[in-house]
Amino acid sequence: MMESSAPSNLAPLSEESPPAETSARDCSNNPPDHNNINDEVPSAFSSVPARPPIQTSSQKYAPLDWAGYFDREDDVSIPGSNDVFHVYLAGTQGPVIFCLHGGGYTGLSFALSASKIKEKVRVVAMDFRGHGKSSTENELDLSIETLCSDVLAVLKTMYGDSPPAIVLVGHSMGGSVAVHVAARKQLPTLCGLVVVDVVEGTAMASLIHMQKILTNRMQHFPTIEKAIEWSVKGGSLRNIESARVSIPSTLIYDDSKRCYTYRAKLEETEQHWRGWYEGLSEKFLSSPVPKLLLLAGTDRLDSSLELHCYVLLPKFRISFSKIKKKRQLVSSSIKDGLVRPNVN
Repeated sequence: MMESSAPSNLAPLSEESPPAETSARDCSNNPPDHNNINDEVPSAFSSVPARPPIQTSSQKYAPLDWAGYFDREDDVSIPGSNDVFHVYLAGTQGPVIFCLHGGGYTGLSFALSASKIKEKVRVVAMDFRGHGKSSTENELDLSIETLCSDVLAVLKTMYGDSPPAIVLVGHSMGGSVAVHVAARKQLPTLCGLVVVDVVEGTAMASLIHMQKILTNRMQHFPTIEKAIEWSVKGGSLRNIESARVSIPSTLIYDDSKRCYTYRAKLEETEQHWRGWYEGLSEKFLSSPVPKLLLLAGTDRLDSSLELHCYVLLPKFRISFSKIKKKRQLVSSSIKDGLVRPNVN
């Protein structure tokens, strides 16, 4: 093997020895004499901090493995049917936080949250039919009745007749499903309901724009990295880490077009959209369990919600609203991670 060495830019050392007094001063353990102008004070700029390595686009938006957030994944086969629902699980003790994702996404939307809370609770994040790794006989039946039945069937298959304490957490479409499941009152151990970023009024008003939004979004991606990058730069996701772990599961590879496209065909399910949100506010308010509504701002509240509930605002500030009488306020007490409303 031939060895090569890079040419040195250092000047050759002088063969002459330094003056004896200089050597003695430099090698001694005594502090420098600041009265001596010959002592050089190190400059604050003599050591420049290392610049972090520059990431390429493919590195910045590279997919992340779900195993870094959840403990395991599983398939739940529903007896008496060919339906198989994929779930991600984390934690070994405590109540079950059963997570329901929004339309077009998957259970991995909750990956970052699961990694933060799995030491105290059990987290189960389910892929709806027509989404992620779930496989069902009718992928386009996203009616609220079918979605609710799917959730109850998965819980029944997983836990039988003695389920643990369950908190339903749903985002967007999943929030609607969570509310409707709670309204059915078929979960005797349901102890909490958390709805994220969905309110009946604004949801119903936005439906007329949804088909255009779905049609105008980018449909095909040459790589998974490009899909992740588009989701962040396009504004559908703001957290890059969340996009890196969740977006890959929303895609399938189209062999005919040699590119990636969306797994969920939401544009073909329009007939079910209104059913997700009609009557949602009343069902949420009438739910007998402790409940929490998280929104980006109070401007999204319906009038009925303004009168009867409070909202966890950005930066985790709680807004208290008056109810009917001037002195009747909504108060809250936090216990075991749940916000419990009490009317005094």
